[in-house]
Amino acid sequence: MPYTDFIAAFMVGLLGAGHCLGMCGGVAAAVSFGTPAEKNKIPFLLFYNGGRLLSYAVIGAIGGGLVSGVVGISQMSQGLIWLRLAAAIMMILLALYIGQFWNGLSYVERIGKVLWRHISPLSSKFLPLKSPLSALPFGMIWGWLPCGLVYSALSWAAVSGNAFHGLLIMLAFGLGTLPAMLLIGSFAEAAKKALNNLIFRRFSSVILLMYGIVTAYSVYNQLY
Repeated sequence: MPYTDFIAAFMVGLLGAGHCLGMCGGVAAAVSFGTPAEKNKIPFLLFYNGGRLLSYAVIGAIGGGLVSGVVGISQMSQGLIWLRLAAAIMMILLALYIGQFWNGLSYVERIGKVLWRHISPLSSKFLPLKSPLSALPFGMIWGWLPCGLVYSALSWAAVSGNAFHGLLIMLAFGLGTLPAMLLIGSFAEAAKKALNNLIFRRFSSVILLMYGIVTAYSVYNQLY
């Protein structure tokens, strides 16, 4: 898998950070404002987001490993090439979603809501956060929050070819969301408005869309 895929995954996270702020920005703010006034809030935010990224990496590795394993067991002819084509299609769908040309991927959030009902109560066991380290498992739990953007990136990671590439795709995606998620208060609102600017989103999504189309075309030439 070319390194440009990881750059593209980072872009998806960066461009989708406005959505992430809407989904779990309140949790990040609660982590900050819920810590004792005399304590430095930055370590709490870093450990919370570190836990979130760790969950992304783990589910990316699981998804990439499972799908590539199924392809290997089935001895599918040109299996990795087909996975590459599927990854290109996911890039295109994500570009359309980020640019708000098509919102079909938002429906995948429903997939995780059943699982989330069982996972979310676990987060209360770590509240209030007594130390930055306790924010790590708290962030890991919130990394499973039902989110169409995360699940779409996970679908991309699942068809990336192997567990390691799946891990890197989700890690790059998570790193893209990190700058906005580390902001709180008025700074977060300003970042959310900038990232959700329709002109900015559509211009950026067109770049990702072109990359997805070029990738799909190159894979098509390999197949035929």
